Amino acid sequence: MEKIKLGVIGMSEGNGHPYSWSAIFNGFDNKYMKDCPFPVIPNYLSTQEFPKDFLTQDAQVTHIYTQDKKNSHHIAKASKIPNIIDSPQEMIGKIDALLLARDDAENHFQFAQPFLEVGIPIFIDKPLAHSLKAANNLFELQEYESQIYTCSALRYAKEFVLSEEQKKYLGDIVSIQAYTPKSWEKYAIHVIEPVLRLLNFPSLSNFRNNKVKNYHRLSFVADNKTLVTINSLDKAKFPLCIEIIGTENSEKLIFADSFYAFRASLKEFIEQIRSKENHIPRTQTLQVIQVIEEGLKNYEK
Repeated sequence: MEKIKLGVIGMSEGNGHPYSWSAIFNGFDNKYMKDCPFPVIPNYLSTQEFPKDFLTQDAQVTHIYTQDKKNSHHIAKASKIPNIIDSPQEMIGKIDALLLARDDAENHFQFAQPFLEVGIPIFIDKPLAHSLKAANNLFELQEYESQIYTCSALRYAKEFVLSEEQKKYLGDIVSIQAYTPKSWEKYAIHVIEPVLRLLNFPSLSNFRNNKVKNYHRLSFVADNKTLVTINSLDKAKFPLCIEIIGTENSEKLIFADSFYAFRASLKEFIEQIRSKENHIPRTQTLQVIQVIEEGLKNYEK
């Protein structure tokens, strides 16, 4: 099967996905990758076996654009990308699909629009948008239903999947508390999406939102039976985690394997391109955006 040619657009502040996503497809040159400004990336890449653990058989990142040529050159050398371009539109006609590897949702529309209008499938980095209106504006640009693929990679985190034994051990889920560092706008999705998936994307009600300084807490009720609280705690030092309390027992799920989650989400994107069928229902994506938007509202305490 012929490899898919991918372009990548970066970078947004604090986001190293142009390095990591490209390397998962292309492999990497440690001479340059060791100087990646996100040390966690070379650390987890170096623990994988090449090419067995990578996606080199599926696709190649062939073109890169960032707003800073110096950054583009370093990413290209580190992640073995052959072509550096001066504007995103130069990729059109040269790639089969696009990785929009920026998590500044307010800029997604302007970068995605030229590619959506010509039918190029796009993986839009999390979160797709901060409001249902902005998300629907992007979906309305699609030439076909599965053109946009978007998610938090932690949707596929193995740590956030319950086995049948764990489900039996927990009993009925009474309460979930989920925690992420950094900002609500960029990082809350990393626990929102896995939590909603654990609950099979339930009906949601009774939103309550609190914010102290840069600390966010949003609570709601799922399917009229489960209390859910999503916390984003800025610079506090702790792992991404989900605490589940059941009628029988409780369990804490701690995220650890970034490579696995990123690889799984990228593999799913490739399979969606080939099948031209949605692997993530739009309704699920919009429910994730709904929770993000609720967390940005101001509720009276």
